[in-house]
Amino acid sequence: MALLCCRAILRFSSRSYHYYRIKDLSPDNCKPGNKVNVKGWVKSIRNMKGNLFVDINDGSGPQNFQLVINKEKAIDTAYGCSVDACGVLVASPKNQLELHVDTLTEVGKCPLIEGYPFYPKKSYPPEYIRNHLHLRSRVNSMASTFRVRHEATRAFNEYLQRGGFVQIHTPVLTSNDCEGAGEAFLVKPLNEQLLKGMAKENVPLEHAYFDRATFLTVSGQLHLEAMVHGLDKVYTFGPTFRAENCKSNIHLSEFYMLELEEAFMGTLDELTHRVEDMLKSVTKSVIDRSAADLSVVRKSNSQDGGGQLEDCFRWIDKPFPRLTYDEAMHILQANEAKLKSPVRREEGINKEQELFLVEHCQSPVFVCLWPKEIKSFYMRENAQNPSLVDALDLLVPHVGELVGGSVREDSYDRLQRKLPNADVLQWYLELRKFGSVTTAGFGMGFERYLAWLLNVHNVKDVIPFPRWAHNCVM
Repeated sequence: MALLCCRAILRFSSRSYHYYRIKDLSPDNCKPGNKVNVKGWVKSIRNMKGNLFVDINDGSGPQNFQLVINKEKAIDTAYGCSVDACGVLVASPKNQLELHVDTLTEVGKCPLIEGYPFYPKKSYPPEYIRNHLHLRSRVNSMASTFRVRHEATRAFNEYLQRGGFVQIHTPVLTSNDCEGAGEAFLVKPLNEQLLKGMAKENVPLEHAYFDRATFLTVSGQLHLEAMVHGLDKVYTFGPTFRAENCKSNIHLSEFYMLELEEAFMGTLDELTHRVEDMLKSVTKSVIDRSAADLSVVRKSNSQDGGGQLEDCFRWIDKPFPRLTYDEAMHILQANEAKLKSPVRREEGINKEQELFLVEHCQSPVFVCLWPKEIKSFYMRENAQNPSLVDALDLLVPHVGELVGGSVREDSYDRLQRKLPNADVLQWYLELRKFGSVTTAGFGMGFERYLAWLLNVHNVKDVIPFPRWAHNCVM
């Protein structure tokens, strides 16, 4: 009977500790004297006089939380271990809450000598961290990056919800290469016996499953155009794929695109306003919700400490300049001596030149009205100059091109002449036949937005599991 009573007391005692995530341990939610249970990973240990001071973090925010362990309790732990601690909240000499530990359970050990790649009080370059994708959420700056990514995703969805947009889950498997650049991944079943069993006359064996070549999507735009002719405002936010042998800091084989389409929108002015309003509104929201995480990442990627957030985002309160493509060319040609690459109108604007234009304007800048021959078939010919299309690129610091968009070609006859693959895209042409309206839209590389926002120098470091040429780990 005595043993049963003892166990009952222990169970009751454990329930008297209220579990908190670390981000919620604030004076608004709790106060000194509260019995609290916290869990997390050990980030540092300091051995001082009669106490161990252990900083832990549970991933809920960038701030660590201090545990104070009296050495008389003979409780021990180590860097990197996961722990479950119960104790009483106390106000520190600096009037910050800390936990004076009653019990601590080591949930998972972390033997550094057995190959754990990150040691305490050491910083590591992004290239090194990138070699340990399965563990890099343990690195403070990476954890902050992924929390900001989450908040930015939420903010874009909220902005578009307020604006009356309907989210469309556009297909990952598609029979068209929207951009027509031959950068699509071909999809086919791994099972050769399955293909042979489905084979049809006059259909290549590798196409037997769908009866035609099928690809991983490079863009959801054309599918959005189908949906917008009936839903007015639509968007998609999901993975897209490009088969490029490119190792640049702004390219990935799998990345996330935010794409939207609006019906009854017929001018570039309306489209530039939509892009600018969205980016400013979303960025304000991310700053409001994630200022601490933003500061952690920007500081880790800046030699000068990253600066004050309000100084980094002054562009939010200033209108973005608009240049025509011809005006951009004149600026570049006038400054060609400062550029490493030649300026050729027929070749477009490369990244070096994009960043020069941004620096020249001291602001994100729109470049509008592009030559038809260097843009895609679906862009509308300009009414005043048919050699141009009503298209825009938004160039931003650090990244270059962030957004590409256009008013879509609304003439059945013109689109029919320009259509690159009439067999596959007959349905797209047909949209101009039945109740057609002028639409406009754009695509934004989400990782590029995050790299700009966070001052991260490689988009591989703002996506949890990056894929690029010769690299598809995990």
